[in-house]
Amino acid sequence: MKFSDRMGITTVRTVLQTESMEIGLRNKLWNVICQTYFHDAPPWKNAKGDTLHYSQIRPIFQKLWHAHFKGATDRIPLYYTEALIELRSSFFENQWYEPYNLIQFLADEVRSDLRQRFIDAINVVLKEELAGYQFVSGKLVPITSEAEIATIEQATSLPDSFKPVRDHLKQALALLAQKPTPDYRNSIKESISAVESLSKKIAKLPDATLSPALNAIEKTTALHGDLKDAFKKLYWYTSDDDGIRHAMMDEPNLDLEDAKFMLVSCSAFVNYLVVKAQKAGIAL
Repeated sequence: MKFSDRMGITTVRTVLQTESMEIGLRNKLWNVICQTYFHDAPPWKNAKGDTLHYSQIRPIFQKLWHAHFKGATDRIPLYYTEALIELRSSFFENQWYEPYNLIQFLADEVRSDLRQRFIDAINVVLKEELAGYQFVSGKLVPITSEAEIATIEQATSLPDSFKPVRDHLKQALALLAQKPTPDYRNSIKESISAVESLSKKIAKLPDATLSPALNAIEKTTALHGDLKDAFKKLYWYTSDDDGIRHAMMDEPNLDLEDAKFMLVSCSAFVNYLVVKAQKAGIAL
């Protein structure tokens, strides 16, 4: 904490930055981008000797222009410094969510050997500046508690034999992280689909829906009946079971809290079911 904050001369931020981004946060995020991706760029002494064409950093700009900005790559500035200035202008002058879009793109697309270092450094800045977002399992999502993050990451890191389950949860995360308009409704559907997918796998009933799969699991594991019933009701609440649209899918005002609750709850139940099945000796 700064001296002036301790003395009460200036004010310490206590509210998360959600649909805004203060200049201090932008500056620190930009610093991480430069330190991670552009610090190895060849030094330049004059404009004539600093053509982007011969720079080892050019592939990054080509990816950015083609896939992120969807611009013509023959319009990438010739000189490295000019290209970086143009990228910087976009980062600092656009809406609050555009820097997050760029950060997500860099984490997804550029140099996998740098990815985790980049994500970790970004998360440090986001926490320091009370940003409303964090990387969880590789996706920028609205912030949640450390325990909830650990629950989601455990479920999305299951072995390859659980790939369909992982994919549903990762898609739920992606829809929750979608900017500027998150898709809460379909995020909820993906979360409960992860539970259904795992339940069918444990019950060895590939064509079943969640309810009969959980009934079968209850007979072979120590799954508590009340917990089974709770998730069956949650499934009915969130699905189009038997062609009938149920309550949550008809809600006109689904929000972050609804989608986050479903993602965390379903991730926790996935982790729980895996342990229960393993203890029962069920091959997965």
